[in-house]
Amino acid sequence: RFLRRAKPNTIVLAGLSGSGKTVIFYQLRDGSSHQGTVTSMDPNEGTFMLHSETDKKGKIKPVHIVDVPGHSRLRPKLDEFLPEAAGVIFIVDALDFLPNIQAVAEYLYDILTKACIVKRKTPVLIVCNKTDKVTAHSKEFIRKQLERELYDTVTILPSFCLSLMNSLSALSPPPPPPPPPPPPPPPTI
Repeated sequence: RFLRRAKPNTIVLAGLSGSGKTVIFYQLRDGSSHQGTVTSMDPNEGTFMLHSETDKKGKIKPVHIVDVPGHSRLRPKLDEFLPEAAGVIFIVDALDFLPNIQAVAEYLYDILTKACIVKRKTPVLIVCNKTDKVTAHSKEFIRKQLERELYDTVTILPSFCLSLMNSLSALSPPPPPPPPPPPPPPPTI
């Protein structure tokens, strides 16, 4: 299986299933507001002028947007687009955030720690979707909870992190020996 080469102006939409990635894709493409759930089994992608930019004058470059399905079994498709992505928009559902906080944090952590994202310093924008609903959590609440969950994910030290730490400590030079104790003071007469 070969990896698709993403275009240099590719923006990847990622997030859990049901977070609203596909609706945002259509809104960016043509301004349409789809109601209800739109389920994607394959990535939606297109190169187009953002709908919000069509009235502006001057040189506006089209953007290649890829909406990657959020179901855990389909997430490997993300790896086809991340290596050359100019940016990632990670979408969080503000309505169903708390029941899914661990899954959201793990998926975001997975993206943030991918070698291609780290090496290229690809920007990642976190978007809180569905915040217009009455029962939605605020972006401040989501930010704080997500930071706490990510901190817990990192500090729990999964086995690979522990293994990495052990490997790194094996590579570092041993600490210098402690200095000898000072000589005893001369006897007083």
